[in-house]
Amino acid sequence: MTSGTAEEFTAHRPRMFGLAYRLLGSAEEAEDAVQDAFLRWNAADRTAVGHPGAWLAKVVTNLCLNRLTSARVRREAYVGPWLPEPVLTADGALGPLESAEQREAVSTALLVLLERLTPTERAVYVLREAFDYSHRDIAAVLDLGEANCRQLYRRAVQRVAAPEARFAPAADRRQELVESFVRAAREGDLAGLEKLLAADVVWWSDGGGKVTSARRPLVGRETVLRFLAGITQRLGGGAEHTTAEANGAPALLTHVAGQLVAVGSFELRDGAIAEVRVVTNPDKLAFAARQLTAPAPDA
Repeated sequence: MTSGTAEEFTAHRPRMFGLAYRLLGSAEEAEDAVQDAFLRWNAADRTAVGHPGAWLAKVVTNLCLNRLTSARVRREAYVGPWLPEPVLTADGALGPLESAEQREAVSTALLVLLERLTPTERAVYVLREAFDYSHRDIAAVLDLGEANCRQLYRRAVQRVAAPEARFAPAADRRQELVESFVRAAREGDLAGLEKLLAADVVWWSDGGGKVTSARRPLVGRETVLRFLAGITQRLGGGAEHTTAEANGAPALLTHVAGQLVAVGSFELRDGAIAEVRVVTNPDKLAFAARQLTAPAPDA
């Protein structure tokens, strides 16, 4: 591959990673899909590639569709709740997140909802919602009829719809609540945590059978507080809780002995924390851990 061709692929790589991650919910698998796309790009007849960005989007989407089919089988046998891999987004790892809609498109809550869709529905939804593809362009990517793509999109929107609006409250209010939660967790202040949680709060833990975690969602403030009290007692003063932006929103990061052991995302409703989703599976934390130790882009 010539250096110019390699540079051209590199220019498209962040967008392709963002597409693959939204389709797969896995940063590690998204990296693999992008690497496979690179190999195909390297072997392609360049004269047959009229628009590199469109060509790569088609290749990456179809690579992800193949992975989604096998991923569904694996997730059916997954130990405990399945959650997407967290990605730190303050450095633009998933592209610009300048609006509420852009942040929503990479939120943990939406990625969980996308699991309701078939692989093709998910591809249509992501290309339309996150990348603003026309139905005609989506049809070209998926080799489907335009009318079929419209129908798939309508079905996907209906299946992803939640009973209540999912859009986040004001950014400063979200930041305030998450920082208050992290501060209370750091101090072992269960009374402070109680004030932040909705009465019907739901706590999801994804340990994947690799570490000790709740294998069913915990429902209700008292249940969640008992669970948190147990964690606090088990970790003692050995845990360090901080905040960072993950999947477009403020998140909880927990380190023990310098190692990232948990990333938690929050869903808010009526000024309180309504859902908490915490990834503790070490395999799913590997990408975020590498992000934390990577040198700054201008270093």
